[in-house]
Amino acid sequence: MKSFFSFLSEARSSQASEQAQKLKLTGDGHGQWFDKDGKLVARTVAGKLEMLDKKQVKKEEEPVAQKKPAAQEKEPEQKQVQQAPQVEGEFGTFADGTPRRMPAPTRADGSPKEDRGEMTVVFGRFNPPTVGHQKLLDAAKKTAGKGGLRIYPSRSNDPKKNPLDPDQKHDYMQKMFPDHAGSIVNDPNAKTIFDVLKQAHQDGYSNVKIVVGDDRVKEFSKLSGDYNGKLYDFSAVETVSAGERDPDAEGVEGMSASKMRKAAAENDFASFRSGVPSALDDKATKQLFNTLRKQMGVREGWNLWEIAPKFDWKNLRENYVTGKIFKMNQLVENLNTGLVGRVIRRGTNYLICVTEDNVMFKSWVRDLCEYSEKRMDSKERVPGKPNTLAGTTGYFKYAADMTPGFEKGDKTNLQPGAKPYKGPKTNIKDFINKYKKK
Repeated sequence: MKSFFSFLSEARSSQASEQAQKLKLTGDGHGQWFDKDGKLVARTVAGKLEMLDKKQVKKEEEPVAQKKPAAQEKEPEQKQVQQAPQVEGEFGTFADGTPRRMPAPTRADGSPKEDRGEMTVVFGRFNPPTVGHQKLLDAAKKTAGKGGLRIYPSRSNDPKKNPLDPDQKHDYMQKMFPDHAGSIVNDPNAKTIFDVLKQAHQDGYSNVKIVVGDDRVKEFSKLSGDYNGKLYDFSAVETVSAGERDPDAEGVEGMSASKMRKAAAENDFASFRSGVPSALDDKATKQLFNTLRKQMGVREGWNLWEIAPKFDWKNLRENYVTGKIFKMNQLVENLNTGLVGRVIRRGTNYLICVTEDNVMFKSWVRDLCEYSEKRMDSKERVPGKPNTLAGTTGYFKYAADMTPGFEKGDKTNLQPGAKPYKGPKTNIKDFINKYKKK
């Protein structure tokens, strides 16, 4: 039974939260409250919300501390913005009797979809894929049993930590892991673990298992569980460990994508080859090796803390502490979950961020990268593959050339200010007039 003092403390905490909610402030879980711009404006004092003036804000800012030994570091917890709970049972129940918190997915005609049972998912960077990932995928297949299995390479793509683009990852994974090729999904809409779970919900699966490396279990378990019933609805969401891995071990047991990027940067093909599954022949492996080197830009110079931060923590932290990376209000991407958020607080070794959808998350600086979306003018991202990134000039050109009335192969350009698209033999005004009803 709760003591009177515990009950009183909770009531006061709730009072502060209610006041902050009315002012549209976001809390960090430590009694500090931030406005929409990420500025510290209030704190919880004796259960009530106390607004801070400029002097107090400066004093309240967390001082930069020295790095604690790895053994003393605690995994940053995921935080969420409070939402009004659904009434249990309002939307019926699952087959096992668990109350639904959201409407059941329906077909186009409005009829409910049949329960497809359990789905097992894997969401990972695979940049590049390695022999170590074989263990992860085998564990996922075993967990799935006769149920569904979907393996999603993340969409993260940057020159240093994620040099392979999603299409390249998908193609190499198909060749490296032939036993799992049918389960590997290349979906441009699956940018985050939330996108993956929402899709499984929409497809009619009633419960889901997420298979991750042992060091990611807590992060995925907390995040996926917190939003069950809010973004998607399953009778159960379970995070399953693919097994522990010793990063200092030799061979397959200690292999990681970080070691592979490091080997490529150091032009050590022998070490790189040992980390690639035997299903990929030497010629294709050499091609992958050269692709990584080219896309990481190692010929122009490189920094280990950017390519493989776990091997150069000291310089990563120095750049963080001096404010050269991960600045306030900057967009960053969590490389494990795919979540993109704006920095609202800089901790000693971590950041607190809020996504566009008001999802708050904490991440170690080693698990983040500065977010920038590629804006491309070319109709093809790489030879033979069209640019399908919505909002870019290249995508407009690709779509326009697919439209009847526009001849393929024209060297066309979008004029400044998004004026009518014109080609040598046709323009959009002529096309509209030609087919206009007389």
